[in-house]
Amino acid sequence: MTDLIKEIWQTLTTNKLRTFLTGISVAWGVFMLILLLAIANGVINSSSKSLMNMDPYVISVYGGYTTKPYAGMKEGRTITLKDGDIRDLANAGIPNTVQISGQIIMSGKVATPKDYLTQSEVYGVYPRDFSGNFKIIAGRFINDADLRSQRKVIMLHKKDADVLFDDADQAIGKIVSLRDVSFTVVGVYDHQWRKEIYIPYTTAFALSGYIGELDEVDVHLTDVTSDKQSGAVESEIHKVLSSTKKFDVTDEAAIYTHDHFASMQEAQTAMSILNYTMWAIGLLTLITGIVGVSNIMFVSVRERTHEIGIRRAIGAKPRNILTQIVIESVALTTVFGYIGIVLGTLATELVKMASAGSDMMLNPSVDMKIAVEVTVALVIAGALAGVFPAMRALKVKPVEALRDE
Repeated sequence: MTDLIKEIWQTLTTNKLRTFLTGISVAWGVFMLILLLAIANGVINSSSKSLMNMDPYVISVYGGYTTKPYAGMKEGRTITLKDGDIRDLANAGIPNTVQISGQIIMSGKVATPKDYLTQSEVYGVYPRDFSGNFKIIAGRFINDADLRSQRKVIMLHKKDADVLFDDADQAIGKIVSLRDVSFTVVGVYDHQWRKEIYIPYTTAFALSGYIGELDEVDVHLTDVTSDKQSGAVESEIHKVLSSTKKFDVTDEAAIYTHDHFASMQEAQTAMSILNYTMWAIGLLTLITGIVGVSNIMFVSVRERTHEIGIRRAIGAKPRNILTQIVIESVALTTVFGYIGIVLGTLATELVKMASAGSDMMLNPSVDMKIAVEVTVALVIAGALAGVFPAMRALKVKPVEALRDE
């Protein structure tokens, strides 16, 4: 075994420049594979976090404008969602729906008795709409009891709580005023881009003067496993509202719907395509290096024809020749491949530091599973790169090899 290692080392170091240039192509292929996979993982992680911050089992409905005449009425009418639409959709018995909720958005100043003011959008919501979408750092979110009893409770963003009370933890249980009505702070949340203030939907409905105009209706889904099912629910929503609000059922602009489940599936498909694309680009780059290794082994075999003939003449078995050439190829590929892995890992750390805090990329990294897979791929590729030159070497007859100059 020691003699074999010495022979391999001697062969690889006989032409250092050629070995180095060939190895660099392998290292570059591995480096690009690691870096591209890390970037892909960062984008996928960011996308997954965004998807987790929203309930995918929801179809959001918004008012729009008619583009087709209906029952003697001209196009261009404004379709406004109202509180009664929640009941109409709930009573329609649409399959795969579990709850219909609404949102009322209004503006208002929130003040403390010391007259510290903060102004933000105020959302009147159902408990199900936002409870899992952000981090609650103190207290709780709006609950069903708040909704039923039309309680005057409020949830603030951390920045608003800091302005009003200097510390978010001190806000819980304190009294603030909104539109000259006293509210009790029951929760403080933090979110990267959400800054709104939340109160119960029924309370917002009362504050708006019981007008009943809604900014959004959310249809919550259950037992949905495909975009075909969510699409069927979407069609039923159009059918129900076209009947109650008097517009053509085929008029898609009359109301706008956003199928979060279908969007989630599209995003997951896009992320899978991105991952496979990065793998394909990286592997193609790696294959270029492997082809270089195979070519260099062909050259090495040609230069050592005389040596191989002598070894065959004195009794060396074909498998010994085959083993040596294949191991040389594997060694060259593996050594420079590991160099590529190390450099790729360092580059990944640099990308991670550069993208810290970015919404486009989250924790770009490559786990140990990928490193093991790359290692196995290198060994297999190295072996394949050496097999063909080795088979050529075995075809050379000892007498002809000895005559070779």
